[in-house]
Amino acid sequence: MANNALLEALNVRVLGTGDRCLVLAHGFGTDQSAWQLVYPSFTPYYRVILYDLVCAGSVNPDFFDFSRYTTLDAFVDDLISILDSLHVHRCAFVGHSVSAMVGILASIRRPELFSKLILIGASPRFLNDGDYHGGFEQSEIDRVFAAMRANYQAWVNGFAPLAVGADVPAAVQEFSRTLFNMRPDISLFVSKVIFSSDLRGVLGLVKVPCCIIQTAQDVSVPTSVAIYLRDHLGGRNTVEMLDTEGHLPHLSAPQLLVRKLRRALSR
Repeated sequence: MANNALLEALNVRVLGTGDRCLVLAHGFGTDQSAWQLVYPSFTPYYRVILYDLVCAGSVNPDFFDFSRYTTLDAFVDDLISILDSLHVHRCAFVGHSVSAMVGILASIRRPELFSKLILIGASPRFLNDGDYHGGFEQSEIDRVFAAMRANYQAWVNGFAPLAVGADVPAAVQEFSRTLFNMRPDISLFVSKVIFSSDLRGVLGLVKVPCCIIQTAQDVSVPTSVAIYLRDHLGGRNTVEMLDTEGHLPHLSAPQLLVRKLRRALSR
């Protein structure tokens, strides 16, 4: 896809007028609207770049190439193409969940592009493995895939409140909305790509400073994973605990997250 076509396909928006660039990249099951309560705090100081992952329900599903998006590398290609098309030479990158891992891989490929990575609900591997505690057994993941296949709507209705964690009905409603917008076959396919990913072996190659933001309780990512990232990423790393529950603090506790983001960006 030509670069301008990519910008259009992935609904790329640049907001704000600052000298510095800030990329906000959403995770699985949402789209860029997940940042709507966050980005206005940064547009006075940054050029804020928003885009949709190709699997998001806000993107024409015809753009999703099942033969291409079999690993996270294709998502990395998209991110780097967007930054190159916009002539971004350096940016701070905020990635949620799978986009945190996309940011990590992009920073290994093009370290000069990134001044800092802020990783929210990030996990290099979701599956338990020996003494590594990723949070899930393979049998649990297989049950999730079976539930998604059997009745996508019922799966979303069960998963959204668990993922949001905190008692914030508006956030559950919003996450449900963007999950329902995804085509179920694309949703299942990308889930499988995410759950089969294992980035533990490349973390040491990341030299960009990282701030790992972890909520007090996240059904998808145990706190031990945040500590693992801090200890294995190759640059200067900090963990910031967020005093709220759930995997989607930008939906459930946006102002709390904004304060942490400001602090991380000022360091």
